[in-house]
Amino acid sequence: MDTPFSRLPAARRAAITRAGLEVFGSSDYKRASTDEIAARAGISKGLLFYYFRNKRSLYLYLLRYMYHLIEQHMRSNKVEEIHDFFEIMDTGVEQKLALFEATPWVLEFAVRAWYCSDREVAPAVRSWMNRVRDGLYDTWFSGIDTGKFRPGVDPRQVLDMLIWMTDGYLHGQLMAGRPLELADILKEYRVWCDALRRWAYKEEYL
Repeated sequence: MDTPFSRLPAARRAAITRAGLEVFGSSDYKRASTDEIAARAGISKGLLFYYFRNKRSLYLYLLRYMYHLIEQHMRSNKVEEIHDFFEIMDTGVEQKLALFEATPWVLEFAVRAWYCSDREVAPAVRSWMNRVRDGLYDTWFSGIDTGKFRPGVDPRQVLDMLIWMTDGYLHGQLMAGRPLELADILKEYRVWCDALRRWAYKEEYL
């Protein structure tokens, strides 16, 4: 889509995008300051709202940008060419964490967006995330070797279980006021994955 923002030089778009991710990643939606975003990006607040109609539009743009950044990173590592379910999960998580390690503001924004409850933007965020989640399996797991699974085990259910476990872990960390350490997330994830692999796969594939 051709917009005033899309016509900006790449460096200026990147500066505005990073400023938005950093500010929304460090505070909840209501408290996040568009004045601060504009200042960090080196532009006026009026110009920021020329590029984005309002705070909500900027937030939803950043949400889509975050997803496409992760998807691009996954595709660059050819995750869709892997046929083992748990290898896809392992590779995907490692690639995401590598991206988050290089751009920590993306992780912070992603977590806050996942738990966003502000009524101005939460319904749109939840609707968009549900659509993305519904398409996740078809995008990355359509070519898996389903013959490795025990009879009665649905790979889609295994994926949902891993998502729920991650959700619970992140929520617990946030509620306890503990920082999100990538190494700790990966360590916990591997424990869950190993347990689910033993439950889901036939013995000869363990």
